[in-house]
Amino acid sequence: MTDKPSTAHKAFGDVAPALADITDNVLFGDVWQRPGLSPRDRSLITVASLISLYRVNELPFHLKKALENGITRDELIEVITHLAFYSGWPTASTALTIARRVFEETGV
Repeated sequence: MTDKPSTAHKAFGDVAPALADITDNVLFGDVWQRPGLSPRDRSLITVASLISLYRVNELPFHLKKALENGITRDELIEVITHLAFYSGWPTASTALTIARRVFEETGV
């Protein structure tokens, strides 16, 4: 582990250091690094899942990660638009509000 605390350690490492370690080492280490899908593909799947399941707490982090993994703003908007028909208007509308905030924060 580096000297700089990970996002997981910043978010909840003070109350759940073991879960932060598992998040870093297993989820973003082992799972996200598996060769079967690219990080870009994993980001698309994760963002779509979070939107569909209305997981608004995790969505900002994963929208930023998707941008870092090469997914464009237009592609993210297209995912949200597409999901409006499958996960519902409320989930898409909420995702758009969150995406707007993320785009403003990241300058995208």
